[in-house]
Amino acid sequence: MSHHAPVLPRYGEGSLSDIIPFLCSPARRSTVPSWMPSLVDGAERVVLLLIDGLGWNQLTARPQIAPVISSMVGGPITSVAPSTTATALTSLTTGLTPGEHGLIGYRMDMGGAVMNTLRWGDGRNDLRREYPPRQVQPCPPFLGSSVPVISMADKEGSGFTEAHLSGVKSMGWRAASSIPVIIQRSLSAGERFVYAYYDGVDKIAHERGFGDFYDSELASADAMVSSIIDRLPSGTVLLVTADHGQVHVGENTIALPPNVMEHVRIQSGEGRFRWLHSRRGRESGLLDACHEFTDVAWVVTREQVVDEKWFGARVSADALRRMGDVALVPFEPVSFEDPADGGLFDLVCRHGSLTADEMLVPLVAHRA
Repeated sequence: MSHHAPVLPRYGEGSLSDIIPFLCSPARRSTVPSWMPSLVDGAERVVLLLIDGLGWNQLTARPQIAPVISSMVGGPITSVAPSTTATALTSLTTGLTPGEHGLIGYRMDMGGAVMNTLRWGDGRNDLRREYPPRQVQPCPPFLGSSVPVISMADKEGSGFTEAHLSGVKSMGWRAASSIPVIIQRSLSAGERFVYAYYDGVDKIAHERGFGDFYDSELASADAMVSSIIDRLPSGTVLLVTADHGQVHVGENTIALPPNVMEHVRIQSGEGRFRWLHSRRGRESGLLDACHEFTDVAWVVTREQVVDEKWFGARVSADALRRMGDVALVPFEPVSFEDPADGGLFDLVCRHGSLTADEMLVPLVAHRA
């Protein structure tokens, strides 16, 4: 084992899956847990904004670029495992661990196909008929209450939206500048809780890495937060969080060699949380062959992931079935390539693993 220790999700003690059970439960007014900014205590209205890809470590390294978010009150909580959008957003909205809701990764072994969870397809076909999103992930978001969701209009009705946001009041935005306006209108209409989602920071980190483009996008997101704050009615709290952070990987990609691949039936997950599914009877051969990667990654078996509660204390039969036999989870800035991932070769920043840069996300508040 490496001397690096993974940052395990703090389920129940300050992870993404804990936010909604606190905010949407009737008992919210009683005691605010230590990981939740105390400003929410007694708030009349709460707006929860998730900025995709804005890790705590990236935010705290750039206070001058995001002065508004940086001056909000709070601290870091953890994402879930893997630290990837499909899994993390589903944990956020449902309040469940990945082991409970079952959307355990970016690409997931569904038995008959390896499905891209965000696109709900396998690269060739849309798989909504084969794997109906509400059957794959039946738990309702926001503890079953009907919540206004302000997210990209062009994602309304997608398979992944159906899987993690069924039954919500969709208020789609086409330009990010609309987000503060729609939030303000929802609150004026009497809503007590609003959820908004913004994807720009993640998109730019993937396409451009850190640098001028990233800083410009972060400044733009900060200005959006400022605009939201300017429009909040008195007694309203804005909470800002994220689904994961980022690691600069660039061209540090690793193609799995033949001595590993000869044991592999299929791959799932993604570059920084790579599940290898063994050919029948080859499990121990696969694990042995993967030991060559222990200098760059945590090499873990399905049993270890379950025992160490990476996906939570409870792991459903579905979640268990979707896991591979061995996971390669890098602590170095590398990515394990699978040609079937499709279109991912150009990604500069990545995430999915259990390093602090990926796992720590902000949970910060401003009270109007």
